[in-house]
Amino acid sequence: MMNLIFLGMAVVLLLAALYWARRRRGPRPAGTWAMCALLTAFALAFVSYAPALTTAMETVVPHVARLFSNSFTLAAATSVLAFLFQMNLEPDEARRRIRRRLVFLVTAVSAMVMFFALEQWNDGSPQMYALYMLIYISYLGVTVRDFLQQTWTQAKSARRRSQRIGLRITVAGCLLAMLYIAYKVVKVAPLSIGMQLVAERPRCSSPVTPATCAFSVTAPALAVLLITIGLTLPAAMWPIRQLLRHRWEARSVEALKELWSEMSRATPEIVLPTEAGRDETDFLLHRRVIEINDGILALRPYRSVAVQQAATEAVAALDGNASPSTRAAIVEAAVLSSAVLAKTSGGQACSVQAPPAPGTNTRADDLWAETEWLLQVARAYADSDIVRAVTGTRIPTQALWKA
Repeated sequence: MMNLIFLGMAVVLLLAALYWARRRRGPRPAGTWAMCALLTAFALAFVSYAPALTTAMETVVPHVARLFSNSFTLAAATSVLAFLFQMNLEPDEARRRIRRRLVFLVTAVSAMVMFFALEQWNDGSPQMYALYMLIYISYLGVTVRDFLQQTWTQAKSARRRSQRIGLRITVAGCLLAMLYIAYKVVKVAPLSIGMQLVAERPRCSSPVTPATCAFSVTAPALAVLLITIGLTLPAAMWPIRQLLRHRWEARSVEALKELWSEMSRATPEIVLPTEAGRDETDFLLHRRVIEINDGILALRPYRSVAVQQAATEAVAALDGNASPSTRAAIVEAAVLSSAVLAKTSGGQACSVQAPPAPGTNTRADDLWAETEWLLQVARAYADSDIVRAVTGTRIPTQALWKA
């Protein structure tokens, strides 16, 4: 069971590292290689946690799996800070701090290797083990503290929702890492004076058995997992958001087709001549929204106050389930329907024009809000009984495609 958990997590982390390292159309974002190093180091740390591999390594050198896992954990912690430095600092300052951290890392790991060797040569000396762990805990504690501080600050100011969620998940991982560090301090500190408050545990048979495994194995494993998820979430959400946006754009273009056909039938001059980007949904949606709004502007002379008042009175009789925006969209659809009918039938312009729909000016330059509003108007234009009743005759939908 434990082999499956740790090796499975290592595979997931290596796949995440490959995802970050994949080739892109443009330049790789800042921090890409630091993130790859982070995920790879965490993956190797998990490999060293797997009981089967631990047993195989320790048949050669006792407790060598501990040295490997601790070293890879420090490398991952350093990669985390390097990633944040590249995200938050100017390039020159980030490189300067990363070089200094790498010097500290090499120094710490070299000292750990030295004290690990002295521990082996002195029959498992607890004093050498305590010095080894003191270096490991000190470096890890300082790094996690710095990382926690920067992450929490960024979590409060991040603009994107996925970033805020990801950074808060990362903060939770840092707190678990601090719990692991506290456990190590309680276990190791007394050894330097010849005492042992926490007895040596047997090999873990599950994430919480024996109880000390919850602190020594499960806490750091969960910390690694949460930190990885938190840092990867914004990048992983990007293609998902792009896919959802593409689907929304394509569906919106299709849903606005009838309203656009009515506008272009009444005012053919609104249709833009360019064909550039005709296969790109964002371009098509921008174009369709612009052309519909141009048609609404061109129909201003035919906006009937009487139709607007009649539609407003009819909408007021609706049940309370209809939202204010839905009610406003029905009124606007009735005004546009009567304007199209007047324009195409050669009717005269209105002496007094109906005012624009509420919120017209506040939606400027907001494609999402403008599209959502026009979608409501398009639905009311095609389906509302109030629109049909107020404006009288509507041209059949089948005739729109022949126009």
